[in-house]
Amino acid sequence: MRIQEDLSDKDLQKISELIYQRAGIVLNSQKRDMVYNRLSRRLRELKLTSFTDYVKRLEANPQSQEWQAFINALTTNLTSFFRESYHFPILAEHARGRPNYTVWCTAASTGEEPCSIAMTLEQTLGRSITGPRIWATDIDTEVLNKANTGVYRLADIDSLTDEQKRQYFLRGTGAQENLVKVRKELLAEIRYQHLNLLDSKWDVPAPFDAIFCRNVMIYFDQKTQEHLMQRFATMLKPGGILFAGHSEHFSKMNSPFRLRGQSVYYLAREK
Repeated sequence: MRIQEDLSDKDLQKISELIYQRAGIVLNSQKRDMVYNRLSRRLRELKLTSFTDYVKRLEANPQSQEWQAFINALTTNLTSFFRESYHFPILAEHARGRPNYTVWCTAASTGEEPCSIAMTLEQTLGRSITGPRIWATDIDTEVLNKANTGVYRLADIDSLTDEQKRQYFLRGTGAQENLVKVRKELLAEIRYQHLNLLDSKWDVPAPFDAIFCRNVMIYFDQKTQEHLMQRFATMLKPGGILFAGHSEHFSKMNSPFRLRGQSVYYLAREK
């Protein structure tokens, strides 16, 4: 079905308000093309011809499942195995000698980051015998479904060593020869769960030794960032650390964390 009108300023403003209320994501006029391209797919699936009708549909039913599809459409999921690789030796050093070490990965996306964390901890501490070490959450249900399968393109693991490929992945055969699957032993180290960071309660087994919240806060305004930093502090054990993205800087805001270099933040005081 063809969409009969462009994305108006009014509709863009309303969509921006709705995604901010539901997910804390800040959109501006520069994201117009992205919003149009991503939401136009939803309009076609719903057989709607205007963004105004789509907004009305969302507002008419605050509990509709379409809200999750709306959030999934406007969530950015750029990830890779061992992205910002300098963080993982820091994680290994922090974990060394702590057998009950646990990590919360707050933006699991399609699973590459939690798998990288799991590989690092297994290489440092050995295989877990007490259950998952990594609690991996995301607001986007579609990427979590992919993460749970543990299936990736062969090209996705090009950056890994031959030993990592052999130890943690199974190569597909026949029609699946260009795919790999994470071994079940590594997937058992990770618990995937749907979670919105704006929720008033986080149903995760805190406290953690480390939290990964990388390349997430850039989509929030400073008020939301400060609020989340305060909450993250309550989710960490004494001496815990927070890993942020390379372009995210929180040293000058009202925060209980202090930068220790390479986008790694330590609690400035004991809880």
